[in-house]
Amino acid sequence: MSVQLLRRKFTVEEYHKMVESEILTENDRVELIRGEILEMSPIGTKHAACVNRLVNLLVQLLGKQVIVAAQNPVVLNNNSEPQPDVALLKHRDDFYETAHPQAEDIFLLIEVSDSTVMYDREEKIPLYAQAKIMEVWLVDINSLVEVYQQPTDTGYQLRRKFTAGQNLTILALPDVNITVNQILVSPSLPFN
Repeated sequence: MSVQLLRRKFTVEEYHKMVESEILTENDRVELIRGEILEMSPIGTKHAACVNRLVNLLVQLLGKQVIVAAQNPVVLNNNSEPQPDVALLKHRDDFYETAHPQAEDIFLLIEVSDSTVMYDREEKIPLYAQAKIMEVWLVDINSLVEVYQQPTDTGYQLRRKFTAGQNLTILALPDVNITVNQILVSPSLPFN
């Protein structure tokens, strides 16, 4: 006879109370996904460089049109508060001081992946679709950028892959063009 163990799920409110009571601290690299507190992977130098590159590029291209947030929480529902690598947010004068951004505040989420590509693709991307995030980019720092659009409760209807030399546009900001090379700079790829 096998025993089914139940997992204790947490709400975003309970998660925040853990931070307020210092059960969790800023030094804990965790995020709340579907009610579970999950430890995040360590950030390697290639991953960090790609996030830095994206933030610099997006700030240069978009100026004050949006808020570019790096590795900050977004509230998707009552039991999920992930920390995407980059979020393009609607501009707010308080810079989201009173509350973390929610789905309706988000133009684009970007996950940068090296060792976590499968997890991001199979767990986080569907979670973003269920929250109706209009566009998500999954940057595989080893080779390509996957663009997800048209969210449904079961995932994104549109998924496209972009590689070196190809151009990307942001659904909510169609005048902005970014090349894959600008995101995945390496000695073998030109920056322009």
